[in-house]
Amino acid sequence: MIRRLGGILLVSVVAAALLAGCGTGGSAGARAGDDRLQVVATTGLLRDLVQNVGGDRVDAVSLVPDDADPHAFEPTLRDVRDVVYADVAFSNYMLLEQQSIIKTLDANLRPGVPNVSLAEDAVKYAAEIIPLVESVNLDTIWLGLRARGDGRRYGADRSSEVLLSATAASGPGDVHGYLTGTFGEPDVYFDSSDGFDAGNGFKDDTARLPADAHTHMSWVFTAPGIYRVRFAASLQTEPTARPIPLGERTFTFAVGVKPPVAAGARTTVLNQGHADLTVDLDRRDILALHDGGGAGHRQVEHAADDLVIEVPSKAIAEVPAGREFRFLGRPGAQIYQLPQAVLGKHVHGEIDPHLWQDVRNAIAYTKIIRDTLMERDPAGAAEYRRNAEAYLQRLDDLDAHVRRTIAAIPRDRRYLVTTHDAFAYLAHAYGVQIAGFVTPNPAVEPSLAERRKLTQTIRNLAVPAVFLEPNLAARSSTLTEVAEDEGVEVCPIYGDTFDDRVTTYVELMTFNAESLRRCLS
Repeated sequence: MIRRLGGILLVSVVAAALLAGCGTGGSAGARAGDDRLQVVATTGLLRDLVQNVGGDRVDAVSLVPDDADPHAFEPTLRDVRDVVYADVAFSNYMLLEQQSIIKTLDANLRPGVPNVSLAEDAVKYAAEIIPLVESVNLDTIWLGLRARGDGRRYGADRSSEVLLSATAASGPGDVHGYLTGTFGEPDVYFDSSDGFDAGNGFKDDTARLPADAHTHMSWVFTAPGIYRVRFAASLQTEPTARPIPLGERTFTFAVGVKPPVAAGARTTVLNQGHADLTVDLDRRDILALHDGGGAGHRQVEHAADDLVIEVPSKAIAEVPAGREFRFLGRPGAQIYQLPQAVLGKHVHGEIDPHLWQDVRNAIAYTKIIRDTLMERDPAGAAEYRRNAEAYLQRLDDLDAHVRRTIAAIPRDRRYLVTTHDAFAYLAHAYGVQIAGFVTPNPAVEPSLAERRKLTQTIRNLAVPAVFLEPNLAARSSTLTEVAEDEGVEVCPIYGDTFDDRVTTYVELMTFNAESLRRCLS
């Protein structure tokens, strides 16, 4: 029932066949009679930066279409072809892109082709990185999954995967773990209703994460009572490698009933804040990391044996209408659900990967692109340097324009309420306050408490407008309905992607600044 990440073995075979058909030393340009440097970028935004530096000497393509979500996009065989014949590859990474995109790059680039992660290299040009702090306040605990540690001692790299498998479950009903994507489609991670098959390695009940990453998800229980779910963890360093065992643990859930805590026992009940079931690669163990909020957002470790995760009666929900949710039961049936809290698929680490929302960081990206192209194509070094100087001046002007535009907004009105927690760099660099972001599970009606919190935020801060990414419009009814009820405007803002209206990075940042000024002033 789980939708798998890209079929990397098939991809590698196809890549090998493509290379064999036109010589192992060839590039896309050689194949197509094009002598330009062939560059593949993961997103349209990075492609645009490359085009501005490379000019006529490069042919740049992006794997993720301009209207798609880089957190969830699955590459195609056409994308593999672009990778196979690339002379240079650029990704943002810091776990921004879907893991299958990174695996497609790493498995199919020819030996010696530069494979640059811009966000991670940008610090050499003084890019400022900030931690990703998730502080959504829900009525229930927010429970995700995490892989802690990079696994290098086992030979892991950024294309390796940590596997967390549900291997057994007991309780009065069924247990489901799933993630709802940006456009409402579910990826099922665990499902006890059809059993657990050790014969296939529990592949139908396994969640996969990159090393040192975190993901959100929803947990559903179909009846009240005490549940115990057994998990096994392993590390797969490469697609053909035998998984390395990392431990097994059983976690207890109290669903709609009083948590079972014996007198004198040292049991911890988790019922609020943000927690993750965590595979610790260094300890080879599975534990819970809990962030209860407050100053510093300090995470506390909890052993599985001393822990009960509470799913209270206020977590009662109904199975959504739609065939894609039939695995939970019939539409309208009562369930208990811990929501995933954040709209769409967001596998990430400890650092916010959306660096480009601060133009100074995009300047660092541009310098790295310049250096990489000059090294790969020395004959074009003078042209790359001239193009970069002109574009860097344009980015300096853009930074000043964004700063002036946002500074024109009265300070007591510079509050951003939106649907996607992707604007911390914009807020940090240009003096905007993140007042909140709307994050109910997009597949179900938000709770009255969630709507009440959003309404109260808008009223307390006298927010004149809220902001919505165009590609998320179809799944943001909560924001639009509350805004309409409160008589405030819904305005556009761009995060990860382009569309027909915004087609370049300069246009994206200019549009966002002017949209903020127009709607908040």
